[in-house]
Amino acid sequence: MSPVNSEFVSNEEIVQAARRNLSQGVWDFLVGASESETTMRRNRLAFDRIAFRPRVLVDVSKTDPSTTFLGHRLRIPVMLAPIGSLQVFAPEGGVAATKAAAEFGIVHVVSSSTEPTLEEIAAGAEHPKVFQLYVHGDWAWVKDMVTRVKKAGYSALCLTVDVAHYSRRERPMVDRWVPPSRRRPRDPAYLASLTWETMDRIKELAGLPFMLKGVATAEDAALAVEHGVDVIWVSNHGGRQLDHGLGSMDMLPEIVDAAAGKADIVLDGGVQRGSDVLKAIALGAKAVAIGKLQGWGLAAAGVPGLVRVLEILEDELNCAMGLLGVRSMSDVTRAHVCKAEAVTPPHEMSAWVNINGGRIL
Repeated sequence: MSPVNSEFVSNEEIVQAARRNLSQGVWDFLVGASESETTMRRNRLAFDRIAFRPRVLVDVSKTDPSTTFLGHRLRIPVMLAPIGSLQVFAPEGGVAATKAAAEFGIVHVVSSSTEPTLEEIAAGAEHPKVFQLYVHGDWAWVKDMVTRVKKAGYSALCLTVDVAHYSRRERPMVDRWVPPSRRRPRDPAYLASLTWETMDRIKELAGLPFMLKGVATAEDAALAVEHGVDVIWVSNHGGRQLDHGLGSMDMLPEIVDAAAGKADIVLDGGVQRGSDVLKAIALGAKAVAIGKLQGWGLAAAGVPGLVRVLEILEDELNCAMGLLGVRSMSDVTRAHVCKAEAVTPPHEMSAWVNINGGRIL
């Protein structure tokens, strides 16, 4: 390990380092959610209410946590979720996240609300990247954006559809801190007026593997399959949009059943441990995406900090696989998990026992 990597033995330490490096407003932007933060807490609670059913006397002397996603090999079934305003965590912004993804060997889903430009981020590293689109203009604007995305060499397009209205994220509001992505005036009507027909036009225009992010019900998953979506992204925006929704893992089984193998499934929301990744795979996800962990890694130590986050996740995942009695992702099934009662109150950092109540002083 490099010196910066050997400095951190757990992601809990990375979270603590990130807190020391961030102002209150930026910290609250990263860790907070909307209104009462009930949805965010349910994301963690949903993971905590799933228990493992380990099998023994299986040869797990070698475990392989890799997978293939949209034709690309992922070292672990984890992607970097699209995060707006990454430049507030590390000066290079989206370029830093892309470099970390390339160095470790996973895919970065690049937000259309981060800096620098999509072209500069694409040039940051020779590695597959997905572009995430918020629709902030008319059809001419959409055509221009998609043309730029294809010219820059992105391997897939992701459309986020759970932001018809921007939510009340009260932690940064109380700080009077506004993320850079929100400081530019935009007409909210474009996101509010998206329909399945609009999605079809964007999908056809792009001609790329297509991901639909923000699906939260079996009904919409079934419609996504009917409309030929390649990847259904189960998400409640990390609890940052509609409050009082279900946790992502609570939504996952019905969406997997509705997709019926006709689309790959990605999940985000509350993923903080390698064991969380394994639980999501067991319930039918092809991969998960990390948001807060990504921001904490970048804020703690830039590119090496984020690479270290992923190394720790990989170590946790290999450990959990060996103890569960599985050698590869294809071995993991619903038979390896069951329902259970949670033992800790959920909060944004309840996966780590030394961070009391989610507060770091």
